[in-house]
Amino acid sequence: GLDKSEFSELSKITMPIAFNEPLSFLQRITEYMEHIYLIHKASCQTQSLERMQAVAAFAVSAVASQWERTGKPFNPLLGETYELIRDDLGFRFISEQVSHHPPVSAFYSEGLNQDFRFHGSIYPKLKFWGKSVEAEPRGTITLELLKHNEAYTWTNPTCCVHNVIIGKLWIEQYGTVEILNHRTGDKCVLNFKSCGLFGKELHKVEGYIQDKSKKKLFMIYGKWTECLWGIDPASYESYRKNERRGDHQKKPKPLNHDPGQMKKSESDVVDDIPEMQDTVQVIPGSKLLWRINTRPPNSSQMYNFTSFTVSLNELEKGMEDILAPTDCRLRPDIRGMENGNMDLASQEKERLEEKQREARKERAKDEEEWRTRWFSQGNNPYTGTPDWLYSGGYFDRNFSDCPDIY
Repeated sequence: GLDKSEFSELSKITMPIAFNEPLSFLQRITEYMEHIYLIHKASCQTQSLERMQAVAAFAVSAVASQWERTGKPFNPLLGETYELIRDDLGFRFISEQVSHHPPVSAFYSEGLNQDFRFHGSIYPKLKFWGKSVEAEPRGTITLELLKHNEAYTWTNPTCCVHNVIIGKLWIEQYGTVEILNHRTGDKCVLNFKSCGLFGKELHKVEGYIQDKSKKKLFMIYGKWTECLWGIDPASYESYRKNERRGDHQKKPKPLNHDPGQMKKSESDVVDDIPEMQDTVQVIPGSKLLWRINTRPPNSSQMYNFTSFTVSLNELEKGMEDILAPTDCRLRPDIRGMENGNMDLASQEKERLEEKQREARKERAKDEEEWRTRWFSQGNNPYTGTPDWLYSGGYFDRNFSDCPDIY
């Protein structure tokens, strides 16, 4: 097996570009914003329970774009940035790669009508388990609803890509996500289920909202790849009780139905993709909290991108004059890959990584510290844990002291 030191080295292995998708990890983080309407919706609710329902839906929707996304985003270069302004969706967003070892990406977003602030720093901890790669996203995510003087914090679930060596790649997310409303003490506990022996639990999310005295106020269930529903605890319990009564007739089939189908050696190598189960069974009386957007018809030829994601790398006319020179839209290797020129993309990726190493050596020689531009290290004001906080000023567009990283 691998020892600890080899685990940590995984992030330093240079993967062939064929495993990548033509986006930087900073753009991948921006995909949290696809279902931003849920934040605006939360902001409009007068009841804290209704707000938490919308925030929970947002937290689940934020990871929904990972579904079937088996391409690896490009590692951001130190000092790389990405901005997104969407007047139609009512937000602007800025992120910066603030550390290279360990890789940390910091982001900050705000509502154009001052209804929210959404920010955090992500440190994806990769573990390699032989045939699967697990990415645990360390780092706190904070959402502030300014009208209500309320802050919510949570951490994303773990994402796992199976069959990285052989077989068909597939993705699951698992772990418990706890969203805390720091003003009321309400908490939402969401359990992302791992696929389980029969594949029955694949993509499932189940959880509840409780008040500060731990009384359950609301039940939530669904799939992060599809939709999320909610219902009051009493209706939920009685439905589950009846279901259990009728449950002993239905026996699920295990995965790998016919052991003769696969040679022993091969079934050891491949984690079977669970058959997609019938979609979410809706309990009568439930309310819909969120539904995934349909992907564009040619999505499977485009790295399984959503319509929102497809637009992230667009460089519109006149944009180059106002973007920071560090913006990923200007990164030549990603641009090369998007234009279908894999050889150029590969060469450029190598050149940029080499340039980054040289710059690091120069700094070491001059005993110079790297200086982040738009974020500074501090503590999260609500959890007290280490975080990167937006220093402001990006949108004033004074980019004179930006580093030359491309």
